[in-house]
Amino acid sequence: MFKICAYLSFRGNCREAMMFYQHCLGGQLSFQTVGESPMATQLPYIIQDFILHAMLITDDFALMASDITPESGLLNGNALSLMLHCHEEEALYGAFYQLSKGGIVKQALEETHWGALLGEIIDKYGHHWILNFNGNKLLQTT
Repeated sequence: MFKICAYLSFRGNCREAMMFYQHCLGGQLSFQTVGESPMATQLPYIIQDFILHAMLITDDFALMASDITPESGLLNGNALSLMLHCHEEEALYGAFYQLSKGGIVKQALEETHWGALLGEIIDKYGHHWILNFNGNKLLQTT
C-alpha cells in the first residue's frame, strides 16, 4: 500500500553525487534543473543549473535528490526526508492525517505542476515526511 523512498538534499553538488550513486549502484538516472522547470522565471538566475529533482531508479529502490534546500539551509535532521508514495488517494489522506497528529503541516496536500498530489509534514518526533500520490504514474519499481 505504501512505498518509502529516500530524498536527499545537497549544496549545489546533487548532479555529482547522484552520478556517483549511479556508478556505485546502477539504475536509471534522470535530472530536472531549476531552469527546466515551470518555476524557472521565479527563481534567481544563479541557481538555474541547480538540480530541482533527480531520480535514480533500480528494480529495488528509488533514490531522489535536489540542490534546493529550505530557507534555513541544511540543518541536522532536514538533509533527509521520508518520501511516502501512496498507491491510493484515500491512503494518502489517511497517512497525512495520521502522521501530522502532534506535528507540523509544512505544506497541505495540493496538486503539483507535474500532476501529483503532494504534502509535507514534520511529525511529532521531528522527522520530515513528503507524502505523494501520483495515480497510475506511481514509480514502476514494484
